[in-house]
Amino acid sequence: MSLKNHYYYDEETCEFIPIEYKRREQIVYNLAIWILNGVVLAGLGIIILSTKIGTPAELALEAENRALYEQLESTRSSIIDLDSKLRQIAELDNEMYRSILGMEPIPYDEREAGAGGTDPYEHFDIYNESTSALLRWTAENLDNLERQIGIQSLSFEELKNQYNNNSEAMRHIPAIKPTSGIMLSGFGMRYHPILGYNRPHNGLDFRADIGAPVYATADGVIKTASRQGTLGRIVLIDHGYGYETLYAHLSAYEDGIRAGTEVKRGQQIGKAGDSGLSEGPHLHYEIRFNGRYVDPKFYLFADTSPEEYLLFKEIAETNTKSF
Repeated sequence: MSLKNHYYYDEETCEFIPIEYKRREQIVYNLAIWILNGVVLAGLGIIILSTKIGTPAELALEAENRALYEQLESTRSSIIDLDSKLRQIAELDNEMYRSILGMEPIPYDEREAGAGGTDPYEHFDIYNESTSALLRWTAENLDNLERQIGIQSLSFEELKNQYNNNSEAMRHIPAIKPTSGIMLSGFGMRYHPILGYNRPHNGLDFRADIGAPVYATADGVIKTASRQGTLGRIVLIDHGYGYETLYAHLSAYEDGIRAGTEVKRGQQIGKAGDSGLSEGPHLHYEIRFNGRYVDPKFYLFADTSPEEYLLFKEIAETNTKSF
């Protein structure tokens, strides 16, 4: 690009005289024009990109918001998992701990402890619909979890006080597993593999090799240590306070285990086996309260974690066969 001709008027000659530019001035002029055009075009490009895509700051903020939203979605999954575990603990609290200690269960609607009054989450409404909904859900469920954990903590405190106030009686309540093996079959109607029909299964079956230790689950006095029909060698313990426990299919008794012998919780009373009508080596375990069979699963609270209890519960609900 070159400089266009410019003229000046010469009053003496009364004519227009062309202005002659030096080479250097032409180069400076051309560079100025190119720089000016470049600046204008760059400005237009930035305006278009900012309008259609966003500024670098806006793009960074958008990426940050996406990461925060994904983190909230991940937090939602964690909250759902925590809520499920807390419900399982509440179920264990009601069905096992409070039941065994003779305490009234806490109703589940009371455990929810919902908050009333004005909407405490309306400040999230300034965001777009999906973000507002996710923030509301997260805040509300975190608040619910906090309230439920507070109620559960109070419940455990009540349980501890009840146990401390009744420590003598508690030593006579079956509270541990009778052997170390996993539970194989639960309480209720079960198919007997040898007899070939469904019949009441009045206890739990535990995996136990022949000779595996069998323990008294509470303090008490041996009522019977003898053979008893299809149950084979059994030990029947009277724990007082209305409780009795029975251990069946034993292969042998420990020395001194006979009618009238006093035993302590955790004391070995015999060895597992497959005596009587049995499909294979295992331990059959029963609890009777005031002469009535009760589900021993609810009495495994002293040495059973919540996770192990839930596993036993699942086995009891899914395995329809006794051993």
